[in-house]
Amino acid sequence: MAFSAAGRSTPLADINVTPLVDVMLVLLIIFIVTAPIVARPITVDLPQHVPPDTKRLPPPEPIVLRIDAGNQLSWDGEPVTTTELSSRLDDVVRLSQGPQPEFRISADPGSEYQVTAQVLAAAKNARMERIAFVR
Repeated sequence: MAFSAAGRSTPLADINVTPLVDVMLVLLIIFIVTAPIVARPITVDLPQHVPPDTKRLPPPEPIVLRIDAGNQLSWDGEPVTTTELSSRLDDVVRLSQGPQPEFRISADPGSEYQVTAQVLAAAKNARMERIAFVR
């Protein structure tokens, strides 16, 4: 036996430090990896306090854009092209007095993704803030 206590009948009470060092090294690695993530600021758009005496405007009617299976666009039931869509979205953003209307996109499952991507790009370029996908 490698560890023998001559004339001793009690167990050896030495602490095994190896598992403790292993756990500490793993925790150190975890903190090293997560520290840069925690240090980076995250911007959050919180709602602002509105005094109760301030008159609130009613929310504007949502804009419903439909993309059918033939990749044709219709703005509230009226057919539009991609260039007309861009100019209309610019006008909506420019002329909105209060909050922007919600831009609801309803895409047919048979429509191409490229058309949906063009619509989203037009909305992003017009700086639309509220975009939703509906069925």
